[in-house]
Amino acid sequence: MSTFAELGLSKPVLEAISDLGYAEPSPIQEQAIPYLLKGLDVVGQAQTGSGKTAAFGLPLIEYVDPSEQEVQALVLTPTRELCIQVTQALRSYGVKKGVDVVAVFGGAPIRNQQAQLRAGGHVVVGTVGRIKDLINRHSLLLSSCRYVVLDEADEMLDLGFFEDVEKIMALTPASRQSALFSATIPTAIRQLADHYLYHPEMIKVKNPTMTVDSVEQFGLKVATRDKPLTLVEVLDAERPMQALVFVRTKIRCDQLYRTLKDRGMNVRALHGDMSQGARDGVMIAFRQGRVPLLIATDVAARGLDITDLSHVINYDIPTSPDIYVHRIGRTGRVGRSGRAITLYEPRQEREVEAIEQHTGVRLAPWTKDAHVAPEAVQSTAKRHSKPRDLPEHETPTRKLLIAGGWADEITPADVLHVLASGAGLGGEAVHNVVVLEYYSLADVPAQEVDGVIERAPKLKLGSHRLKLEPAL
Repeated sequence: MSTFAELGLSKPVLEAISDLGYAEPSPIQEQAIPYLLKGLDVVGQAQTGSGKTAAFGLPLIEYVDPSEQEVQALVLTPTRELCIQVTQALRSYGVKKGVDVVAVFGGAPIRNQQAQLRAGGHVVVGTVGRIKDLINRHSLLLSSCRYVVLDEADEMLDLGFFEDVEKIMALTPASRQSALFSATIPTAIRQLADHYLYHPEMIKVKNPTMTVDSVEQFGLKVATRDKPLTLVEVLDAERPMQALVFVRTKIRCDQLYRTLKDRGMNVRALHGDMSQGARDGVMIAFRQGRVPLLIATDVAARGLDITDLSHVINYDIPTSPDIYVHRIGRTGRVGRSGRAITLYEPRQEREVEAIEQHTGVRLAPWTKDAHVAPEAVQSTAKRHSKPRDLPEHETPTRKLLIAGGWADEITPADVLHVLASGAGLGGEAVHNVVVLEYYSLADVPAQEVDGVIERAPKLKLGSHRLKLEPAL
């Protein structure tokens, strides 16, 4: 394993990632960064949580010249949530160099984003629709953009954005450097890479936390008409601490949500047709553990990264083995074990065989006796009120409610920076930063809360003094 210094990164970037607590590069970073620093195009296949943002983000920061007040790099993302996450990371990487990163996405006032672009942005991170809108309004010029990244390209394909992506790529210089990252590489993405990338280096990294060691995998054959009742039986038997149930479509998501809700279960739904405010509310409730059961489509769940997720249930079998790996990799993290249960119909046995061949793991038949139920929950209808015991290595955290949100032009990177650097917590101590319209949330070590509150009046978040309090 190389160190970040051995990969060829400059001192300012090394100092920035050291402040964030990065110790050594992940496999995708170790493989992609040297190619990108050499100016080569890259196609990277890696799952969420593999460190791909730093894999393309650190070379991106190296190439930006802060003295040039023009857009030098563009990162296209499929969703608002991912846009915010990437922006937060890039601002943290570029803080020592003075790199200005502007986030542009739907659901926020476009005039504010236009003003930020006029003030000068070296890097633009944005959703496809908002980028296209800003280009049409002549607020975003890409004639000097020499570094382009397509992040979560398979999700852009699923959402029907590829035509717009191609139009945006065509507006960037032919001499640009390009990187494409995706959890899966279907034919359409290969064709896009062939057309818009120049002899790209192909990198494929499997999620190191998935399958054998950390996730128990089960299959359950069931007739189509019996699937809702079977899911209820599985949930009653498993009693998950937190479970993410995957379905293929938005309609199916709503139908299953109503079925479980009618049975008195504490459940929420998450899909792309919901308003942004509703999606924010669901994601926060799930992250905080107030909702033990979430029904979601693959696209909507991309913004979720829950440490305590005990179960992933494939109510609908995924469309490819890669998507299966992507789904189940959300459980069994941070040294914990997880359980993945896949419901499949008799006609889908070949798809199960393809998954088993791809992962090298046979899906064990699920039965009511094939589990050890966590004691954190009494039933799927009502969450147990007693807090779970934390492992010895895990630090208890408390959630802070922070005045200021994206309406005040506050970003996740701003919140992370003021808590990690200004309040002296360090980058690894701040988790689950969420920025909403008028306020923000972040998890910090419980024993540090009093000290953070005491130091807050001396610190600034955006243009105002830092105001915060423990969230209930």
